[in-house]
Amino acid sequence: MVVLVTGGMGYIGSHTCVELLKENHRLIIIDNLSNSSQYIKDKIEKISKKSSVTFYKINLIDKAALKEIFRKENIEVVIHFAGLKAVGESVENPIKYYYNNVASSITLFDIMNKYNVKNLIFSSSATVYGVPKELPIKEDANLNAVNPYGNSKLMIENILKDISLSDENWNIVILRYFNPVGAHESGLIGENSVGIPNNLMPYICQVAKGIFPKLYVFGDNYNTPDGTGVRDYIHVVDLVKGHIKSINRLLEKKRLSIYNLGTGIGYSVLDIIKTFKEETGIKINYEITERRPGDISSCYADPSKARFELDWKAEKNLKDMCKDSWNFYKNSK
Repeated sequence: MVVLVTGGMGYIGSHTCVELLKENHRLIIIDNLSNSSQYIKDKIEKISKKSSVTFYKINLIDKAALKEIFRKENIEVVIHFAGLKAVGESVENPIKYYYNNVASSITLFDIMNKYNVKNLIFSSSATVYGVPKELPIKEDANLNAVNPYGNSKLMIENILKDISLSDENWNIVILRYFNPVGAHESGLIGENSVGIPNNLMPYICQVAKGIFPKLYVFGDNYNTPDGTGVRDYIHVVDLVKGHIKSINRLLEKKRLSIYNLGTGIGYSVLDIIKTFKEETGIKINYEITERRPGDISSCYADPSKARFELDWKAEKNLKDMCKDSWNFYKNSK
C-alpha cells in the first residue's frame, strides 16, 4: 500500500515510518523540516534496511506543491502528523497554532478529496478532553480543550466528523495520543528537541547529559498522590503500532473511528524522575516552580476500545521508556 506521511521526519512520524517499512508499505514523506532534519530519512532507511523512501520538503499550506505530489504519486492512505505541538507556545501565540495546524489540515483534506484519496489516520491528542470529569478517560468523554493546541486538534476532529457525515466514501481513524516518550531501541531516532524542551522526558535527558543544570517541575500542589502532575506516558513504539493496526481498520470501511492510545496507567513527574534514576543511575536535580498555564492535574486513558477493535495494546513499561530515551540521548549530539 502507498502511504503518505505528513510530518514524517518528526518524532512520532519517523517511528511510524520505520514500522510502515517493516510492513512493506511504500512510503512517501512530506515535511517542512521546521522541527526536524532531513538526515532522519537516512536513519529511517538504516533501521528498516530499505532505501525506498520518497521525500518532499514542502509546507502543507502550499496547495500547488501538495497538488503536484498527489498528481504524481498513487497515494492510498494518508497519516497526518504535521503540526505544531507545544501547549505553552500555543497559549502565547494562538494565531500561529490555528493557522499552522487547522488551515494546513483543511488544505490537505481538500486535495485528498479532489484526488479521491479518502483513507486517513489523524494524529489527535488527549488535550481535546481538557480537564477530565472522570478517570480513566473514555472516547465518549466530554470534549473541552483548555488551550489553543488542544483546540486546534479538536477543530480538526470536528472537520473530519463533518467530512465523514457528508461523504460515505471517506474512512477516517482519529487517534488521541496521551504522552508519547521513549525512542527506537537502536538509539538512532528519538525526541530530539531544539532549545529548551517542551516535554518532560527530553528535559530530564538533557539535565542528565549536563546541558541544563536542573529540571523545573511545574507545580507540586495538584490533587495527586505526590502533588505533581499525573500523565499517561506511552512508549512511542507502542504508539506507532496503533497506526499500523489502524490501517486495517480503514480497510473495514467503518467511515469514522476514534481511539485513545495510552497505557491506562498514570505516573507523576516525580515517578518519572525516580524511575529514570533507577534505570540509568543518574540523579536528576529538580526545582519546584509555579504551575504552567494550560496544564491540568491528571490525565490517563481507558484504552480498552483500541484493544477490542484494533487488537492493540501498549506492551512497554515505564522502565523501557526511561531506558530507551536515555539510550538515544546519551549518544546524540
